[in-house]
Amino acid sequence: MRAGILTMSLVTVVIIILPYACAFGEPNEANSFVVLRDYLEYAEAHNAGLKSSYQQWQAAIEEVPQAQALPDPQLTYNYWTRQSALQMRQTAGVMQTFPWFGKIDARTQAATKETSAAQQKYQAARLALFREVKEGFYEFAYLAGAIDIAKENLELMRHFEEVAQTKHMTAEAGHPDVIRAQVEIAKIEDVLRGLNQLREPTVSRLRTALTLPADTNLPWPKTEEFNAVELDYERLTNTLRQKNPELVSLNYEAMAAVSKITLAEKNFYPDIGVGVVWEDMDNPRDKDGVAMVFQINLPLWRDSYRGAARQAQAQKASIEQQKIDTENVLLTKAAQSLYEYRDSIRKIRLYHDTLIPKGRELLQASEAAYRQGTIDFLSLIDAQRTLLDYHLSLQRAIADNQQKLAALEMLAGTELDSR
Repeated sequence: MRAGILTMSLVTVVIIILPYACAFGEPNEANSFVVLRDYLEYAEAHNAGLKSSYQQWQAAIEEVPQAQALPDPQLTYNYWTRQSALQMRQTAGVMQTFPWFGKIDARTQAATKETSAAQQKYQAARLALFREVKEGFYEFAYLAGAIDIAKENLELMRHFEEVAQTKHMTAEAGHPDVIRAQVEIAKIEDVLRGLNQLREPTVSRLRTALTLPADTNLPWPKTEEFNAVELDYERLTNTLRQKNPELVSLNYEAMAAVSKITLAEKNFYPDIGVGVVWEDMDNPRDKDGVAMVFQINLPLWRDSYRGAARQAQAQKASIEQQKIDTENVLLTKAAQSLYEYRDSIRKIRLYHDTLIPKGRELLQASEAAYRQGTIDFLSLIDAQRTLLDYHLSLQRAIADNQQKLAALEMLAGTELDSR
């Protein structure tokens, strides 16, 4: 009866998927983490690298009002220490320069598009951070599942040791069976120690992504039932082309480059200055004078303007080629990640639906046969090891599945589902 209970307990290990661990309200309140979303929200609010990317975006926003502004007005003042023939004592003037028609618009458009590009770079950094958090989280969940499985196997092996001792006491088995059971127990205990020691580096990865103090501990993650998300390659690639923030950022940079070309071409035309000059006459009988002043700069050094235009055109061409290369690289990564994602689903179904049930049947039959003396103890241990490997492989496939889904979501630029 005990063997049946322990065997069923081994087989009914809960499938670890979409593990929802805890998240912090404050760094010292580790137990306040509840679901994966809490991890992501905390990382978004506290990760230092993401904050840096956000500030770069905010800095780019401030370029727009600078691009829209006119040059500062110029104030001039003259005072004659020696009287001239015109007998003027002083003059004062104000001059405002107006860039040639279209210059401010082109400059503003370039700054606006560069701001949008910076925003997309922030989104890319955010998605990369989310992938890092998810990968660390699911690795932590796998570790929790592996430890649970190892503990259940340890209890089962202790039960087999008792069976072997009972047979030895009744002279139905030799003492070596008991020793073999004790050796297996020692092996599993060593595996457990190794898994528990792996907890610190696994948690450390999450602490880094969350920007948490080094002494912050995290509780073991909770789990939910696995549900496969079926993904279509064509829809995935279309989404990637439209929403991937790296590609969208390059699109904005290309548009900014077009505006910079327009701005460079406008440099061949002069800027216009308009001003007013007031003249203070020394002779009280003479009225003060007021003059309207117009001025233009002379764009004589046309080679430099041509160089600026060629530079802007080269930048645009470079961005276009970079976009093609980036898209090709991303599509290659998406194809590989999608294959690995689908392969993990295949493995999950194989282990959960076929191998684990068959492994359970084999273990139950092997225990019964060993009790009857028709097989040796090594065959029983081999059946137990096989079932252990199946359970661990299932947990590994589940963790891989969710990690690959996180990678695909980073590439696609959005959360993915089967709808």
